[in-house]
Amino acid sequence: MKRIRQKRRGGQSRETEELVRMANGLSESGSRAEDAFWDHKLSAVIDDMLQAHDEEALNAALDSLYGSNPGAYEELADFIEARAENASRLSKSHDILLIGAPILAWSRYQIPANTIPPAVLANLRVHLQAHIFASDAKIAVADYLFSPDQLPQGYCATSEFAHALGRAALEDQDLHLETRGMPETAHFLSDTRYLLAAVAVPRGQALFTWQEQGGSREQALNQWRNQGGACLGPTLPGCTSEVVLPETYFAASRQADRSSRPYAIRASVAFLGVELDAPAANLRAVIAPFHDRELEEYRVGFSVGPSEQIVHGVVWPLLGPENEHSDIPAQIEAVLRDCGVTQILNLDHRFPLEYCDDCGAPMYPSADGETAHAEMPESQGEHAPRHLH
Repeated sequence: MKRIRQKRRGGQSRETEELVRMANGLSESGSRAEDAFWDHKLSAVIDDMLQAHDEEALNAALDSLYGSNPGAYEELADFIEARAENASRLSKSHDILLIGAPILAWSRYQIPANTIPPAVLANLRVHLQAHIFASDAKIAVADYLFSPDQLPQGYCATSEFAHALGRAALEDQDLHLETRGMPETAHFLSDTRYLLAAVAVPRGQALFTWQEQGGSREQALNQWRNQGGACLGPTLPGCTSEVVLPETYFAASRQADRSSRPYAIRASVAFLGVELDAPAANLRAVIAPFHDRELEEYRVGFSVGPSEQIVHGVVWPLLGPENEHSDIPAQIEAVLRDCGVTQILNLDHRFPLEYCDDCGAPMYPSADGETAHAEMPESQGEHAPRHLH
């Protein structure tokens, strides 16, 4: 996914220089014919680098372009993502892509990230084939529900995983994963889980139902929400969950990032209502911007009734092109009001990107214009998560 990039020191390798040259060429192209030329060249070079696990050269090229040519940076980032999630090298007759199916969830307890039972996996497969993928598609589904910490790390690891799932998709078989050594999953009240799959279709044919005559994304999401969401229930005991439309891997991840922000606020209001017997109308929400060198995120601190104590908080990170000119506070306020929260305070002065020295949790804004640690009342706080993801 495209992220704010940090500069690295040192000269560029020949591979990096070539990537930068081609990305600049694509960004300056004035015709579809020239686009096709650069597309072909970039695809071949990036595929070779992914196969060689040359993550450093890929990132160095992105670093070089990030400040010098934003247009070329976007072109190259799109291309690297597209090639990393593409496993079509496995077949001369099929297009093969890695697919992400995000699930938003919240719970007072640990949100599971674990192996999916065979019966549940078989059921999910049926509904993916019926509601998401095109009629000629072969698919493979990985039998694990991933937390964000457990997803492939980096473009090369993503490409390797896409090829492993892609080989299974060509056989129309699901993929069993060895889970020993999986990273631990952090405990958040609200978080995302990922079902990963690969789809293989005859070269040039539709991948998804909404590409076929009479299909639509809205219809596919509604059917997946009703059928796939119900199937996922047994894998998320004690959780409230909401599915996001399955998409190609990086597009699904970005949509999950966007959807998780309002979901975290709704989860927070629901959680406080249950945990503290506090109806939404009795909550006060304080919204404030938090900066490092530039605006990084907004944070929302919740208190109950007349108390100034911050009992919970939500982080709303900026994504993609969003900056200090984006009307994020209005978006947050709209979600809060939709949840029934009417006591809303917007603070417009800059807060530092501050975290608790002891536990690392974010510090949240309070009504008196200061930052505070979110602390549940002692009787309720023993088993409650510290903050929302």
